[in-house]
Amino acid sequence: MVKTKFFVDNNGISTFVINRPEKRNAVDYEVMTSLEKAISEVKANPHIKALVITGAGSQAFCSGGDISAFHALETAAEAESMLKRMGRILYELLILPKPTVALLNGTAVGGGCEIAIACDFRISAAHSEFGFIQGDLGITTGWGGGTILFEKLRYSDAMEMLTSSQIYSVERAKQVGFLSYVTSYQELAMRCEEWLLPIITKPSAVLTAYKQMPIAKWSQVGLWERMEAEIDHCSLLWESEEHKQAVNNRLQKKA
Repeated sequence: MVKTKFFVDNNGISTFVINRPEKRNAVDYEVMTSLEKAISEVKANPHIKALVITGAGSQAFCSGGDISAFHALETAAEAESMLKRMGRILYELLILPKPTVALLNGTAVGGGCEIAIACDFRISAAHSEFGFIQGDLGITTGWGGGTILFEKLRYSDAMEMLTSSQIYSVERAKQVGFLSYVTSYQELAMRCEEWLLPIITKPSAVLTAYKQMPIAKWSQVGLWERMEAEIDHCSLLWESEEHKQAVNNRLQKKA
């Protein structure tokens, strides 16, 4: 099965699909490479006016990193290489000079929430749930998503979402500002297109100019450098016994 799909419609809306429903659309190296290419294509193609990221099926948007794919990474240095690569992908997604939407077709946890928060908007199916559950695995957010969350949510809400590792309903996620819009799964694609229509009818130069405003701010406050520090912290925790035990427990449950 092809692990990702990428296509562009007649309105200039591009869609990247993580196509691993049997793995709850977890990210592995192949998905990373495809997402890198998609972001580059969206940035370079003048006919593309927006990027939508979603998952296949109705169960999961993305469950984060594929534990089975990354289980072999044992040392901090080994983990840092993977984490920093994905962190850079999310930073490029964040500063993409075109509107971006995380179309949350199902549960987003761990790194799935990090991908979602790197997008400009988050549109969710009503049955979805969300959680920065990394703390339960003995690590922190490792792709820079924690740093991004503090930029986009109120401080106390971001801190609670990260430190509690709790699963949020769509109602609670919308209340704290994590979600932009909620609809039924059956209408998700249609509502996303309706959401984007007033945006993509504007000239590309206008959309780029507006996007440059937060990008300039993030450059001034050293956002990438702060994301790197987050990644460094996570890589150190990666080789801790707490993390190794938590991962082993997860793998045993799946066996």
